Amino acid sequence: MERSLVGFIDLITVRLFPFDVTRYSLLDPMLQHPKEFSIDWAGKKLTIGVGQLAQQANGSCTVRFGDTVVLCTATMGDVREGIDFFPLQVDYEERMYASGRIKGSRFIKREGRPTDEAILSGRLIDRAIRPLFPDGMRNEVAVVATVFSHDQENDADIPGLIGASCALAMSDIPWNGPIAAIRVGKRDGEWVAMPTYAQTDAGGFDLVVAGTPDKTIMVEAGVNIVSEADMLEAMEFGLKQLGPVIDLINRVREAVGKQKIERKTDPALEAIHAKARAFLETKRGVLFAEPLRTKADRKAAVKRLKTELNEHLGEIGIAMEDARKAEAILDEFVDGEVTKMILDEGRRADGRALDEIRELGTAVAVMPRTHGSGLFERGSTQVLSSVTLGSPGMEQTLDTMEFQMTKRYFHHYNFPSYSVGETKPNRGPGRREIGHGALAERALMPVLPNRDQFPYTIRVVSEVLGSNGSSSMGATCGSTLALMDAGVPLSAPVAGIAMGLASDEKNGRYQVITDLQDLEDGAGGADFKIAGTKDGITAIQMDTKTSGLPWDVVKQTLAQAKDARLKILDAMAQAIPATRPDLSPYAPRIVSFRINPDRIRDVIGPGGKMINEIIATHKVEIDIEDDGLVMVTSVNQESMQKAVEWIKQLTREVKVGEVFEGPVVRIMDFGAFVQILPKVDGLVHISEMALNRVEKVEDVVKIGDMVKVVVYEIDGQGRINLSMKRLDPNYVPSERDNKPLRRGAPRRDGGRPRR
Repeated sequence: MERSLVGFIDLITVRLFPFDVTRYSLLDPMLQHPKEFSIDWAGKKLTIGVGQLAQQANGSCTVRFGDTVVLCTATMGDVREGIDFFPLQVDYEERMYASGRIKGSRFIKREGRPTDEAILSGRLIDRAIRPLFPDGMRNEVAVVATVFSHDQENDADIPGLIGASCALAMSDIPWNGPIAAIRVGKRDGEWVAMPTYAQTDAGGFDLVVAGTPDKTIMVEAGVNIVSEADMLEAMEFGLKQLGPVIDLINRVREAVGKQKIERKTDPALEAIHAKARAFLETKRGVLFAEPLRTKADRKAAVKRLKTELNEHLGEIGIAMEDARKAEAILDEFVDGEVTKMILDEGRRADGRALDEIRELGTAVAVMPRTHGSGLFERGSTQVLSSVTLGSPGMEQTLDTMEFQMTKRYFHHYNFPSYSVGETKPNRGPGRREIGHGALAERALMPVLPNRDQFPYTIRVVSEVLGSNGSSSMGATCGSTLALMDAGVPLSAPVAGIAMGLASDEKNGRYQVITDLQDLEDGAGGADFKIAGTKDGITAIQMDTKTSGLPWDVVKQTLAQAKDARLKILDAMAQAIPATRPDLSPYAPRIVSFRINPDRIRDVIGPGGKMINEIIATHKVEIDIEDDGLVMVTSVNQESMQKAVEWIKQLTREVKVGEVFEGPVVRIMDFGAFVQILPKVDGLVHISEMALNRVEKVEDVVKIGDMVKVVVYEIDGQGRINLSMKRLDPNYVPSERDNKPLRRGAPRRDGGRPRR
């Protein structure tokens, strides 16, 4: 009976729902129910759910922390032939519904191009998981983290990274994980694991570290000038928290994990590779026998070796098409030669010492009409940064999944193909440009003046004109020079340096190198960018091509980077020792002042009529805050002052005893209205026009007459009463003059209004 009932329900299900949902039937005895695995971590519950969503992926799971939920999937495709790189794609997808929001655009309500914040989160995940894929892997792999729920407190990037690690670990995709990640903040002098947005902002410390308790794989940090010792302490604190998360992922893998796919090898290709290796062995010690000082020299030397390899393979009967497949072995050989030189001989391809920086060049004011510009050169890396100052209203509005907010400082980084001698078309900024620009932006944020001190919107654009190692740190240095040239009062100059690594992991040999360049960023290396002032670190970004950096290597890197940073700061000081005291003559000026918040409506006017009139008349920009702060921006000093005076007159608080001169704008039987300020009128009652008795208002004034008046009363309704006669030298106050004025038609017998 039960089996018949199950069959009947499944039949109905298939007819109503033609897609495959029968496997989710609760009566199916073969169903593997969804499972949840949880731990208490960083003061909240961290839960990984499997077996329910996205079951056609090679690996999938949900990660919940607080009420933030992320679905993470990992899928693998076929080998892509003819490529010499690993085609890994990592996407972090925000969904506005996750936080109960609808996109702010009037015309586009659907999520489209990922926000810069989503791209940065995707890069964060990518840099953490990429090193753990096998060398030589050419299968297409896609990792997607989709935010389904967001609680407005906990950033989804860390759950996304943990979920990506779990999805890969439980899948059949070859990967040498798992790893974990954590965000570290600071509160009341103590380190905080997984701080909320509010705690991160209040503490001025935002560090993300990924890896295992023993090895560091990825670091991302934006901090408010902290010492190397404090940074190491925070990183160590974070790494210690990763063990329980890795244990949780291992529990998931043991329960539902799949057998890893064995990578197939092509015997014919392996034979070609073996012959290529045999030839290259005869070239050991030859490629860098003499220092190759420039990038062009090194490229030429590698190109010559490549030509020799292809000729040799051709001589032994290997077709040109097959010979090209051996080029990956050439890259492996070059990386090995660079590493061997550094580890065994303590020398580098260009002849520098391991802690030596390439030749530095700095200059400011290199462009005549920009508000500020700086040129920074380090070896073949060359970056030109330019500053534009704008009004507060030029702030950028960000409409993200988490919040709608504004930015008053933003840095844009451009990396044209000619900077590396290539001819690729320019298709706009890619993920790399967005990531490098954000790193330089983050490095400068702690030293920028606050809005009250410097109300300008600040845009910096860094053009990479030549690249050979760490153009992002070149953009950091160039930004500092340009901002100082523009007169932006930085609290301290900021410089950055990229540290590298040569390693032999099997034998536990590591060597840190200063000022990373082209050939040194290969297998077994690391790209450890550190920016800061002379007093401490402001930003870090680290990724590696190893299985992770030991702790002593991290400590040495930070110490060695500080020495390099101080040398670069000294070189920058030769170009501009301090921020310029004045802004460029081409930069707009801003005048800030406060008005009574209750009078803001007087400046705005009905439907914005008044403020638009001021803007159009004087060609200025006006920004008004809710607290009454008014900021007027203009490149013309005279126009700006006129606009400021207009606003002040509009919002001026009239006081008893003040004297004005203004036109008569309206005449009534009982008196005349005189404009004493823009859009502000007062009444001169007929009894206040002259010392003698006035029969008709028109006997004394006409519309358009300029008259001098004094304010003698502001009544309970805020109405302004004026007098002409009280300015007469012969005026003698009377008892009647001290009585409150009642507006209305005058009586013939004494000028009092009728009841």
